[in-house]
Amino acid sequence: MTEAIKLKAKDYKSEVKPIWCPGCGHFSVLNAITKAMAGLGINKDNTVLVSGIGCSSRLPAYVDSYGFHGVHGRGLAIAQGLKVARPDLTVLALGGDGDGFSIGGNHFIHACRRNVNMTYIAMDNEVYGMTKGQASPTTPMDWDHSKLTPHGPGVRPFKPAALALASGAPWIARGYSGNPNQMAKLIAEAVAHPGFSFLHVMSQCITFCPEQTDWKAIVTEHEGPALANADEAAKVFLHEDGFQTGLLYCEPRPSWPPVSDKPVDGNALAGLAASFRV
Repeated sequence: MTEAIKLKAKDYKSEVKPIWCPGCGHFSVLNAITKAMAGLGINKDNTVLVSGIGCSSRLPAYVDSYGFHGVHGRGLAIAQGLKVARPDLTVLALGGDGDGFSIGGNHFIHACRRNVNMTYIAMDNEVYGMTKGQASPTTPMDWDHSKLTPHGPGVRPFKPAALALASGAPWIARGYSGNPNQMAKLIAEAVAHPGFSFLHVMSQCITFCPEQTDWKAIVTEHEGPALANADEAAKVFLHEDGFQTGLLYCEPRPSWPPVSDKPVDGNALAGLAASFRV
């Protein structure tokens, strides 16, 4: 991150107006991101928001910084490549439960284990909202509120925190769209973390999942410090109800690529490049 500057949250919003459905939790995520950026004093010109495809992936257009709206499931791959090529930039990847855990699931698990210094915010509404309500990888197996799954999907949903932990993510938190102040705090902590940080956000879609309005009465804040032992965290993440918010796990480890004090051998690189020429 570069030197802090003084801007308000509204200064980080672009002139493009969000077109999400009324009541969508992504509005709160957008507000939390801009509030966190203002709190950190992030330089807009040195910040990039990268996304894939989906309702959540529209978000980079609504922030006044650099953005990249990629293809379905590839936001994390693009974001990692950018951060490795330009380590001076603040890079946030954004996606939804379908974009991140289905078509982009392979990139997610490798991003966790690779531990590039960037932040991934997954806005999970447990449904494919942009394509009119299909079940997603996090949809409850008995969800029968859609004509597309009249008997429920019948498939066990992913547990994103457990999946991230098993894949090697060193920083795991969960937020809720109904608590934007806590979300802003978590986003600021995620960006400041020196490695890969994963923020799982429960972001309601009341258009296709009106029952998600019940989340407000279920969500609780995690008490005590974050877990720092992967074995202990695994026991919690595999058996919890998924409605605890806050920083859940933090076990710092060196980020990738590793820093080397050895100078680059230009002649060796030139020879390697020459060996690939036809």
